[in-house]
Amino acid sequence: MARAALDLSNLVIEAETCATAAPDVMPAERAGCLADTFKALADPTRVRLLAHLAASPDGTACACHLPDALGISQPTLSHHLKKLAEAGLVTREQRGRWAHYTVVRNVLDVARDFLGESTEGPRCC
Repeated sequence: MARAALDLSNLVIEAETCATAAPDVMPAERAGCLADTFKALADPTRVRLLAHLAASPDGTACACHLPDALGISQPTLSHHLKKLAEAGLVTREQRGRWAHYTVVRNVLDVARDFLGESTEGPRCC
């Protein structure tokens, strides 16, 4: 069965039915930074790791305690800490044999502020 083509040439859309775009467009550099942050946070283990660090005194913890606290292996921990550091969410400081990781709170604040501005309604968790 052949379908007839729909002729939209005479269709008029009233201005009040069209949604207007926001007046400002986010700069590409900021969008890239936010995307990197959210990409790093797209893994549940990294979210747990970051939450654990943030809850630690001064937002800092020794890597030696993290595998047991999170129930993951040392190589897995190293992988996730590297991803968080590359995204600028944590810093690493070598203290003797062990590395200590600290949450970069202002990066989390920027991400939280962005989510607060761009979402409405209840949050998932």
